[in-house]
Amino acid sequence: MAIKRYFAIKDNTITNAFRSDLVTRGTGSNMGQSDTLEVFSIYGQANSASAELERFLIEFSTDEIKTDRTAGDIPASGSLQFYLKLCNVKNPFTLPRDFTLEVSAVSASWQEGRGLDMEEYQDLTYDVIGSNWIKRSGSVSWTTIGGDYHASPKFSAAFPIGNEDLEVNVTSLVEEWIKGEASGGKSNYGFGIRLPSNLEAYFSSSTGGNVSPNIHNTGGSQISYYTKTFYGRGTSNWFKRPIIEARWDSTVKDDRGNFYTSSSLAPASDNLNVIYLYNFVRGRLTNIPDIGSGPIYCDLYETLGGSALTQCVTTPVTGGLVSTGIYSASVCVESTASTLRDVWYGSGSTTGITQYHTGSIITDSFAGSSYSLTNRYAFSVTNMQQEYYPEQSARFRFFAREKGWNPNIYTKAQATVPTLVFESASYQITRVIDDDIVVSYGTGSVEHTLLSYDVSGNYFDFDMAMLEPGYTYAIHLSIYDDAINSYVEQPTEFKFKVNKYEY
Repeated sequence: MAIKRYFAIKDNTITNAFRSDLVTRGTGSNMGQSDTLEVFSIYGQANSASAELERFLIEFSTDEIKTDRTAGDIPASGSLQFYLKLCNVKNPFTLPRDFTLEVSAVSASWQEGRGLDMEEYQDLTYDVIGSNWIKRSGSVSWTTIGGDYHASPKFSAAFPIGNEDLEVNVTSLVEEWIKGEASGGKSNYGFGIRLPSNLEAYFSSSTGGNVSPNIHNTGGSQISYYTKTFYGRGTSNWFKRPIIEARWDSTVKDDRGNFYTSSSLAPASDNLNVIYLYNFVRGRLTNIPDIGSGPIYCDLYETLGGSALTQCVTTPVTGGLVSTGIYSASVCVESTASTLRDVWYGSGSTTGITQYHTGSIITDSFAGSSYSLTNRYAFSVTNMQQEYYPEQSARFRFFAREKGWNPNIYTKAQATVPTLVFESASYQITRVIDDDIVVSYGTGSVEHTLLSYDVSGNYFDFDMAMLEPGYTYAIHLSIYDDAINSYVEQPTEFKFKVNKYEY
């Protein structure tokens, strides 16, 4: 599993906009319980010099992220990326186009509040509870009207059409929050989302500084941007809630079922195979006591009892710990044998060797391979259940073969039909009732939806807690086609339901 989602714990929209009478400002209003969040800038509505702004604040807990990192559920810093994701809401107002939004770190604590009114701004805090344009909590004021923000890091999201969702890589800030102010990072007070100063309304103060409720902004815009709306944390739409999504590449690429002997037809990187050793004790992955996280060695043989093959890397090959109970080694050999035997042991010397495992590898050859991604394939999920529950983490394992496969008598006589292994395959999950994409293909800078593979074929792990119970979902697959340098979605989909728990 290479995706983990964290949900907002509070949010609020703050504004200095006029009510419908164009006289009374909404600076004391609170919208902390609204199910939407808004950003806008209106220039010259009340008079030729009036400026009205709306921004919003949103906060996530980093305690859960820290707990998951300590438990090993997400990788260490530098091995994953965090994305802030907000979903667009259609609204009855004019949708601005060709603008950007600025995402900054809030630099002071604030209260969410209990207000709802986003039209007339009549849910006032009265210095009791909740943040607004002037106050950050109760009777405590912001240092600067409209909120206090760190100068850096700062992120930007572009909206060329206007109805796009917001998705921003905020890794650097989240890592600062995890580190904490005492350790040279920042205290977590959440994000502030607003238009950048050059797009917020122009206002020139006679004092040269802010005069509440107006922000002095002589570099501002005399064009209005009204209104961009996102779903808030109170929305009833499960998949539209604001999230921080942790993404990382967790693929296991075990070439035991996709092992190629060395060939001059292939570059050095493609002649290298990575094989794995999985140490299960009473059904659980466990480190080998004498190895721990230290080196383990692997030799390849055409015949057990014979001489170890000379490899294109050092012999014996030194392997290492991947994760608890899982060790890997990178090997490449020149051989014409159809089967090799891999022997794993705990010493690189000729004395005192402890052998831990002897495996079997069926080899293939680049020269003799007819493998082509331009072929058509038939897929099945060999272990899919019809129903899952939210607290389950499921592994989906795929069997694949070419369409029109016509086995010979030797193939028919085999006890197990071999599966094709795809080195570059990705998954996507949709909700069947409305085809809503709930997990999209992640094949960009972080390939977080790539399928792993081993001797039994391709697979991926998925946390059912990310799916809303009571609905049926479909898995879609895309296979990378070298001929067109792109992923090609396969026509087959695989459906399952996530049930609600019945107590």
